Amino acid sequence: MPKIQASSALARFRVLDLSRVRAGPNCVRMLTDFGADVIRIEPPPGVDPNEAMFAANRQGGDFQNINRNKRSMTLNLKQPGALEILMRLVKDADVVVENWRPDVKSKLGLDYESLAKVNPRIILASISGFGQDGPLAARPGFDQIVQGMGGLMSVTGHVGSGPVRAGLAVADMSAGLYAALGILTALLEREVSGKGQWVHASLLHSQIAMMDFQMARYLNEGDLPVQVGNDHPTSSPMGLFEAKDGVFNLGASGEGNWLRLCRLLARPEWLNEPDYKDEPLRVKNRDRLTIELAKIFLQRSVNEWVTLLNDAGVPAGPVYTVPEVFEDEQVKHLGVTTSLMTDFGKEMHYINQPVTLERTPSRVVAQAPGWGQHTDEVLSEAGYSENEIRQFHADAVV
Repeated sequence: MPKIQASSALARFRVLDLSRVRAGPNCVRMLTDFGADVIRIEPPPGVDPNEAMFAANRQGGDFQNINRNKRSMTLNLKQPGALEILMRLVKDADVVVENWRPDVKSKLGLDYESLAKVNPRIILASISGFGQDGPLAARPGFDQIVQGMGGLMSVTGHVGSGPVRAGLAVADMSAGLYAALGILTALLEREVSGKGQWVHASLLHSQIAMMDFQMARYLNEGDLPVQVGNDHPTSSPMGLFEAKDGVFNLGASGEGNWLRLCRLLARPEWLNEPDYKDEPLRVKNRDRLTIELAKIFLQRSVNEWVTLLNDAGVPAGPVYTVPEVFEDEQVKHLGVTTSLMTDFGKEMHYINQPVTLERTPSRVVAQAPGWGQHTDEVLSEAGYSENEIRQFHADAVV
């Protein structure tokens, strides 16, 4: 069956995906959703002792969501002849993505210099926990470990609660997205130079970059970020407030929003209150201001306040559970999700790419592949004969 093209945007590129778990597959998912021909290359079942981390439940929502639109072939790089097969694929590829420990690719003969000898236009994207060199480069990188080392856990949670992890894989996902951006930048640069290059991203650097204004505050003003719960560290009133039937988020940062809030709440005297004269003072006197606001917000429902505040031009929104997210009218309007009927008889729901290209949009057109489902197909495309492919199977190379 011919491959269904997800999009024409990246259709001219072929990507060899040697990555595992989350950061690498997330990086490659963006490329394949926009049409790149992605071949997920994985060891045959039973070869990798850690395979349960990345390949056990192939029909589950997580695996399906992060590996849709890809093809899969198996290749046992520990077997003689496997490297020759991979290098033949590299010859006609544009990108190789891996997230092994930094020293593994050199041991396997798959470092950038080795790949470039076969294909000078190849782009190697390496995603690691802590970087490709340096004192901690050999450490295994896991999202929560890096959330701790990158400072995120120190600013997450309520005051005095101790470090708290974020409820999503921030380091993994951001490293994957930064790597995808690096790949696309390298592909654009290749159009000028004609040469590939080595692109690498780490979970640690990506996590620190995601801290953004928190880190900039510390580096430049010496302002130490700490836990502030649901309050914003530098803006007020901005945070979580209680209505008579639940809680909602208020974002009245800046003087314009503050003015509109005071008018809406019929509190013009606050505009001349010395403790609330500017944003730094409202942050300093946050406790007093919060108490005064709490008395007012308890008088109406969440829906009433969200409507009134937004109508007045003051940002506000409800706090949803996960099921409530997908019931929101704007979420439905944006087409955040799509569905496919799989060949294992289950309808799977997928999260679409959150960036829209009007003329060449991304699509989800194929379920995540079965283990090695396209091995023979890919080998045939690479020029191997039926007899050679049968022998590869017999020799446990694929």
